[in-house]
Amino acid sequence: MQYIYPARMESDPDGGFIVTFPDVPEAITGARTKNEALDMAADALAVALLARAESGEPLPEPSADERGLAPVAVPAATAAKLALIGLWRESGMTKSELARRLGVDEKAVRRMLDPDHNTSLSRLEKAIRALGGRLVISTIAA
Repeated sequence: MQYIYPARMESDPDGGFIVTFPDVPEAITGARTKNEALDMAADALAVALLARAESGEPLPEPSADERGLAPVAVPAATAAKLALIGLWRESGMTKSELARRLGVDEKAVRRMLDPDHNTSLSRLEKAIRALGGRLVISTIAA
C-alpha cells in the first residue's frame, strides 16, 4: 500500500491555508504559506494514521485523485512502520514468532510494532521481509 492521500487546501479566513483529508477527516492542519501547509499536512496525516494503527482501526485506502486535491505522503519511516503493523496484523503471526524469525527478543518486536516508538528503517525493512513483504521507496514530484 502507498501512504499517499489526497489533500484539500483552502484559504483560511484568518489568513494562511487549511489542509484537510477527505479519507482521514481527523487530519487537519494549517499554516501561513502553501508550502508550509503541505509540510504540516504530511505530519498531521502521519499522526492520524499512526493513531488509527495504535487503536487497531484499519487504515483507509486512499481515494482516487480528485481534481484540485494535492497528493500528500507520510514520511518514509512512518510509511514503513504502518506497513509493518498492517502486514503483521494480516499475517496472524504472534509477536513471539516474529521475534524468533528475526532472531530478536519479543520486547524488540513490541517496540517495532509500537506506533510511538522510533524504529530504524533497516529494522522495519527486515521485519517486513520476515512477514513476506518488501519495502519499496519511490519519489514523486513535490
